[in-house]
Amino acid sequence: MGDHSVVVAQIAEGQWHALEDDQVVGRGDASRRPDGRIFLSIDSWHGAVFDRLAEVMLADLPKPLYTVVDAADLDLTSSWQRAGFPIRRREWEYLVPTDPQITGLDSVLPPEGVRILPVCAAQQAPLGEMYSAIRDQVQAAVGWDSMPAEVLARPDGTPIFDSLKYAVAAESDRYVGLVRVVPRRRQTRIGLIAVRADLCRRGIARALLAHVLGSLHRLGIDTARAEVDESNGAATALFEGVSARRASSNLELVRR
Repeated sequence: MGDHSVVVAQIAEGQWHALEDDQVVGRGDASRRPDGRIFLSIDSWHGAVFDRLAEVMLADLPKPLYTVVDAADLDLTSSWQRAGFPIRRREWEYLVPTDPQITGLDSVLPPEGVRILPVCAAQQAPLGEMYSAIRDQVQAAVGWDSMPAEVLARPDGTPIFDSLKYAVAAESDRYVGLVRVVPRRRQTRIGLIAVRADLCRRGIARALLAHVLGSLHRLGIDTARAEVDESNGAATALFEGVSARRASSNLELVRR
């Protein structure tokens, strides 16, 4: 296939087709997430088609631009790098056992003065305040855009969350830790676990994880999923400390 024969046309906002002899031989998509970031995807069988789509899309779109690929897909990763997208970060997917006899969390309790409120029991106002505090401390450290794709906030910083998906740790009249539990048809996902910075290293995150995994185990769910940024040493230690194992990884690439 000679790239001179491929014509790229934008067919709708955020959508492009690559055509050869009026046949669709590739598709490109750009989607803006609630936090304002634009993520791209390109589907084609031929490198020349990928390159033509990328060329046209990049000329039309404002930077920075992001994409996420399976780290095992070396060809796709190479195609994006050829288009000027270096790897920004790697996110590991862990399979987390729920059986307390395997995790070693059967006797774990929250520290004195801290209580765990189960999923659906958190109140909207203090949860929103806690979520905003966690977002601020992540933003100050590594940047909120280093969080998993599903952990979102709007461009103005307003958090996007469903309070019915969170278990929380409470101390006195405020929430000091949270964990996001997302039920899925195939496997429940632990989407975020975080503790206020001034209360880290007290065992609150471990107690939250013990509560959530224990609850899933009692429901007959043997394994949960979790995504952890490769650079997040504390989260890596937390999950690997309960016998979670790495199953796969994704790469986030960005062109600035």
